[in-house]
Amino acid sequence: MRCSACSRDAVIFIPYSGRYLCERHFMEFFEKRVRAEFRKQADIRKGSKIAVAVSGGKDSVTTMHLTAEIMLPRGVEVEAISVDEGVPGYRELSIEKAKKEAEKARITHHIASFKDMFGVTTTEIAMMEREKSPCSYCGVLRRQALNLKAKEIGADFLATGLNLDDTAQSILMNFTKGDVERLARLGPHKQVQPGLIPRIQPLRSIPEREIFLYASLRGFSFHESRCPHAGEALRNEYRAIINDLEERHPGTRHSIINSYDAIKPALEMTFKPAKLNRCERCGEPTPGRLCMACRMLEEIKKKRNAREK
Repeated sequence: MRCSACSRDAVIFIPYSGRYLCERHFMEFFEKRVRAEFRKQADIRKGSKIAVAVSGGKDSVTTMHLTAEIMLPRGVEVEAISVDEGVPGYRELSIEKAKKEAEKARITHHIASFKDMFGVTTTEIAMMEREKSPCSYCGVLRRQALNLKAKEIGADFLATGLNLDDTAQSILMNFTKGDVERLARLGPHKQVQPGLIPRIQPLRSIPEREIFLYASLRGFSFHESRCPHAGEALRNEYRAIINDLEERHPGTRHSIINSYDAIKPALEMTFKPAKLNRCERCGEPTPGRLCMACRMLEEIKKKRNAREK
């Protein structure tokens, strides 16, 4: 097929718009949306610093490169952070990809290690914990690790590779669970809470399939394997539901986030940001006495002690 904007051969069909695009027009379409998300989500000024969370996968590597390409010429500092959860045979390979791509982007690369920060790895948690998915612990600890490292390097914003599919899944998950308060707190974050680095999501409006094509056309090197613990994640069920709806009704994902964006101001009015204290153990922001990460680490410590007896 021919590109809808010119006579060149198309590299992709965009079902939700009905257009065929050649490589050049697809790249322009992709990058235009990323620039629009930066403008919409945050007031990023010269002299600011953006930390990019880079797992080594296509989404985060693409986010890192485009953040560097768009922001460095504007006088904004950009650095990369990879979290090492401690999953042998998986994470060290993805971090190596992240490190090499950060070098290509000419930005500094940092590693935040679960073992160094928390004294435990996701693999160790999986071996001890059978009542909950290890993803439940890993998600909380990963957010904590990213926030701590971003503060350590003096970042003003934390960019993640969350894409359209991820965002639609998160909205549906929280809605079906009845967790309306958490819906109000989903990123991107415009309200800055003391001690928390606000998150931005440059790929928020772009489907995963398009990110894969863009990264491939750009020649980015990225890690494609899935975490061995990912099969236990509840999110996989919601991914299947949304993928099925999108196939039958193109544009479903966009409709979900557009509807969410329309009601988010009302949600934020109803659920005001919680007053945050400093965690009595780690000093990180928390609405209670102990943050969720420290409470989880206490659970893990008890389980570890019980196993050793």
